[in-house]
Amino acid sequence: MNRRTKITALAAALLIAAGAAGSASASSTGAGEGRGGAGREAAALTGSAWLDRDPATRQKVHFAFDAHLAWADRRDPLAATGTFRYAHSFGDETFTAVVEVDCLATGGPAATVTGIVRETNVPGLDGKRVGVSVLDDGRRDRLGYSWLASSPQEDEVPPCNAAAPFERVVRGGGDFRVLPWIYEDTPR
Repeated sequence: MNRRTKITALAAALLIAAGAAGSASASSTGAGEGRGGAGREAAALTGSAWLDRDPATRQKVHFAFDAHLAWADRRDPLAATGTFRYAHSFGDETFTAVVEVDCLATGGPAATVTGIVRETNVPGLDGKRVGVSVLDDGRRDRLGYSWLASSPQEDEVPPCNAAAPFERVVRGGGDFRVLPWIYEDTPR
């Protein structure tokens, strides 16, 4: 297996591992703000899924998200909080990452989230920004990631940037939930 493939696998594995830490603090941030009352959010991306990979490759890729933008921060996607995780297995080797969210932008059923890798077993990935996009289509979700054509260890990823959601999740799987971004004071 070449180095770039191993790095990509590791990056995916890391993101899967990272999904649940920030929801409690993010949802409490907006309590009592605006017209929505306690716990209202301006945007969110939650859920997890396995990617639909050819079994012959012996690859398993999983992503999990728990990213939130509080109502009080609705005009600033860079104020998003939470985590996302990924894990990418190649045969007997698994690469994982836990990512601290630093930007969340959603629109309709699509979301883009970026963050800084805080825990990983991928050499050179700790402290780097990675990005993921999700399409929550209600039937078969899709996902894309910033390391599609570049190495996250070597290339700078700007906040809220990722590749289009080019990969499908396993049929019948995936429970991504995207809360579309509300940045004005009008109720949903």
